[in-house]
Amino acid sequence: MIQQQLDLYCQRSQYTYPADAHYLNCATRAPLSKAVAQAGLDAIHVQTNPMGLTPDDFFSGGILVRQLFAQLINQPDPNRIAIIPAISYGMAVVARNLPNKPGLQAGQRIVLIGSEFPSDVYAWDRVSVTEKLTIHTVDMPDTLPAADAWNEAILAAITPETALVVAPMIHWMYGTRFDLEAIGQRCREVGAWLAVDGTQSVGAMPFDWQRIQPDALVCASYKWMMGPYSQGLACYGPAFDGGIPLEEAWMNRLDSNQFHRLDQYQPTYRPGAYRYNVGEHTHFTQMPMLEAALRQIIDYQPERIQHYCRSLMADVLPELESLGYQIEPETGRGHHLLGVWVPKNADSMAISRALLARNVSVSARGRAIRVSPHVYNTDTDAQALLEALR
Repeated sequence: MIQQQLDLYCQRSQYTYPADAHYLNCATRAPLSKAVAQAGLDAIHVQTNPMGLTPDDFFSGGILVRQLFAQLINQPDPNRIAIIPAISYGMAVVARNLPNKPGLQAGQRIVLIGSEFPSDVYAWDRVSVTEKLTIHTVDMPDTLPAADAWNEAILAAITPETALVVAPMIHWMYGTRFDLEAIGQRCREVGAWLAVDGTQSVGAMPFDWQRIQPDALVCASYKWMMGPYSQGLACYGPAFDGGIPLEEAWMNRLDSNQFHRLDQYQPTYRPGAYRYNVGEHTHFTQMPMLEAALRQIIDYQPERIQHYCRSLMADVLPELESLGYQIEPETGRGHHLLGVWVPKNADSMAISRALLARNVSVSARGRAIRVSPHVYNTDTDAQALLEALR
């Protein structure tokens, strides 16, 4: 049975997806909780009658969301948070400002992680050409365990010739954990920027901005922050102060809540990372949903989520290994996203389809099936996965 670690109990009653569905696939998309769905329904109802809407209503929801996200990542300044629609947008801000990085020189490198999510790869194609930079990819070792060797290779690749490092907290396909504190320290030593994709970790794993000290953190909300699709959050450090935004949204300018004076065009941006907000970032329907989701995650607490998922899968993982599957040792991965490497010559996609036919939802990613539990999962879900693979 699940040990109730750190007082976090199963939250299945907060979710309405079918009782017989064994959903172990939060890394693809989180189910909306009752609270998040209700926030969206309430927001739609409010919009049926816009009487009384004030200019400040265009900004207030975003202010709350920034404060909550700052709390989640231990960022003392909520003004460093920007509201974005997708990872591609957040990384494009980094690419747009990379040419203005102090000390940037032709021939320097952008260091990437092997088999990374496409949005973390495509973002650098254009800037690497225009600035005459090279892309250096640090591939995953061929065998497990991989975490220690992979981290050592990444650190070795970060040299004074490095302009930018793009790294997640864990690998989106295999769950391998990266030592962002050590990577961040090495980046600071050589003068490189560090951009972190937190989509598969922030919300489910503790993230400490002040310890890691990245230059940028970019997160989509619909996975481990358990919010709506097409909305995300980014945090930009001092390297981006005074930088160039992707678009010149009117809401991002000073005094833009004074609608009666909008024809008095304002050259000055609002403080911090406000200039990097996507246009129409109000999202009257989705912003209340994201606020509810962030409150929910802060209540769950990422550390307690990790303990819950660890306990949930503790008895199952050794059984999977006895069946010929391979899993990164505990010290080299998170507990909420598990790359379960399929036996040699097996087809991960065929296995995932066979599991779905048994009402068990996981993802096929590369050489593994990706199992991603959360606090709505039960022992029954874990056992259903095991029995289906047997």
